[in-house]
Amino acid sequence: MTRGCSDHCTWQRGRTPRPTMRSTLLIVAAVLGWALALAGNAATPAVDRGNNEISIAITQEPQWLTTIRATDTVSFTVLDHITEGLLTRDVNNRLVGGVAERWELSDEKATFWLRRDARWSDGEPVTAHDFVFAWRQVANPENAAEYGFLMRMLPNGEAILAGDMPPEALGVEAIDDHTLVVHLVSPTAYFLDLVSFITFRPVREDFYRAQGGRYAADAENMISNGPFILTEWVHDASMRMEKNPYYWNRDAIPLDAINVPYITRDPNARFNLYLDDKIALADQLQLSAMKMALQQHQKLRSFSDGTVFYLGFNHREGRPTGNRNLRRAIQSVYDVSELTYKVIGVPGNLPAYTLFPAWLTGDEGQSLNVQYPPHKPELSIERGRRYLELAKQELGVEEVPPLSLLLDDTANASSQAEYFQNVMARTLGLEVRLDKQIFKQRLAKMSAGDFDIVAAGWGPDYNDPMTFADLFVSWNLNNRGRYSNPEYDALIREAQQTTDQRRRNAIFSRIQDIIYEQVVVVPQYERGYIYALDKRVAGVRRYHIGGDPNYNYAYIVESPRAPESAD
Repeated sequence: MTRGCSDHCTWQRGRTPRPTMRSTLLIVAAVLGWALALAGNAATPAVDRGNNEISIAITQEPQWLTTIRATDTVSFTVLDHITEGLLTRDVNNRLVGGVAERWELSDEKATFWLRRDARWSDGEPVTAHDFVFAWRQVANPENAAEYGFLMRMLPNGEAILAGDMPPEALGVEAIDDHTLVVHLVSPTAYFLDLVSFITFRPVREDFYRAQGGRYAADAENMISNGPFILTEWVHDASMRMEKNPYYWNRDAIPLDAINVPYITRDPNARFNLYLDDKIALADQLQLSAMKMALQQHQKLRSFSDGTVFYLGFNHREGRPTGNRNLRRAIQSVYDVSELTYKVIGVPGNLPAYTLFPAWLTGDEGQSLNVQYPPHKPELSIERGRRYLELAKQELGVEEVPPLSLLLDDTANASSQAEYFQNVMARTLGLEVRLDKQIFKQRLAKMSAGDFDIVAAGWGPDYNDPMTFADLFVSWNLNNRGRYSNPEYDALIREAQQTTDQRRRNAIFSRIQDIIYEQVVVVPQYERGYIYALDKRVAGVRRYHIGGDPNYNYAYIVESPRAPESAD
C-alpha cells in the first residue's frame, strides 16, 4: 500500500533539500513510466472489433480482490467478472445455476450438486471443498471479514466469529468433490439469493496458502473460476481481464477481453475519455457533461442502482453524536430534498427518507416503502434548536464541540458536505469540520470509528430487504458507528428465522420506524445514474445486486461473435 503524508508529517522550512542521485533516478523513472502508461492508454480504443475487446474505466483502485474480504462496489464489479458462486444471474437477471447445476433447499439445510466441468483458470476442478474453505475463512475472526456476520446463519457461525470455536466447526460440509451440504440455524427465505453474493464464492486452499499472505494482491497471485481472468493489474493505473478458457459456460461469453486502461474518480474526465473514443461507457454524468452530450446528440440512458446514501453517526461512548437529541436536532433542519434537487441536481437521484430503496418489494408486488410509508421529517429550525439545548444539557457542555464529517475527496462529496456544513452553522450554530480522505483511507477510518459523522452509502447484496435491515445490528462489522439496540437485534433475529413474508415485511416496517425515531442515520438520497454507452456495444447489464456495470454478456454489435438476439 502506498502511504501519503499524514497530519503528523512536518516539512523543513527555509531551505530546499538537494536531490540525491537515487532520488533523481527515481523521479526520472516515475516520469517515464507515467509517459509510457499514457502512450499505452492512447493506443487503446473504446471498441476493438479485430480483437473482440472493449475498454472501460473504473472509479477507484479496488480495495480487496479477495472474496473473503471485499466490501466495496469497485471490488465487487471486478470480482463479478472473474469469480462465480454456486448460483449466478443470467442475461435477464434471473437467478440460475453457476458452479452448481442443481440444488435443494429446506428449512434445515441446502444441498448443491456441482458441475463436473466447472474449472479454475489453471484447469483444476472447482470442488465443494473450495466453498467449505472459503466460507471458513470468512468466518475466521483472524481475517476480520466485514461480511463475516453472514456466516451466523450456519451452525456454530456465531461462536466461530466470537473466537470460541475453530472455523472447522462451521456448519458446511463437502460430502464429496461435487456435493456441498449447508446446514442452517433456522429457515432462511433468501438463502439462494445470498449464495450468489461475492462473499460466498469459492477459494482454493492450496493456491491460497501458496501465496504466503499475498493472495489476490496482484494478478499473478490470483486464480479465477468466472468468465474472465485478471491478467494485468498496474495498481492505481490500469487492469486487463481476458476470457477464461476453462470457464464452463465460456461459449455464452461474447467478449475476449475487457481493458481497464483508466482508473479515475472524476466523472467529467471519464466523459471526455468517452468522447475521445477511449472508453465504451461513461457513467455518473454530471450536468455539464449531460448538456454537452445532448448538444452532440449523444444517446443518454438512466439507471437507478438501488443504493441509498446517508449520514451515519458514531454512536460510541464519548462521541457527541452518541446523543439522540443532537441527532434529532440535525434531522430537524437538514433538507434532503434541497440537497438532492438543488445541490446534487442530477436527474435520476431521489430524496430518501428510509434506508429501503423504492425497488424493494413488499406484499403482492407492491413497493415496500409504498406499503409501509416512511416518516418524512417535519423541518423546523425552532424544533431543532430545542433538541440542541436538550443535547447540551445531557452532554454537560455549554457548546457542542466541533463535529468531524468524514467523506471522500471528490468534488461531488465536497459540495454535499459543504451544503451540510453551511446548514448546520446557519440553523444550529454547529461547527462541522470536513475530513476529506481518499477512498481506501475513508474506509479505514470508518472501520476504526474515527469520525463523528460519515457520508456513506449502502447498496444491496441480495434481493431481500434484509440486505439493508441488518446493517445496524450490533454484530455487523459494517455497522461502522456501532449502533446497538436490543429491540433492533431481536427484530432482525425474528426476520431471519421466519419465511412468512407478511410477518417479515411488518418487521422491516418496525425497523424503518426505529431508524427514524432513534436517528440511527439520516437518509439523504437514492442514487440514479445518467450514462452514455457506445452504440457499437450492446448487452451491458445494470444490476441492483452484485457488480455494476456488468460486461459478462456484453458484445460488439455486428461482430462475428455477437449473439444472434439483439440487446
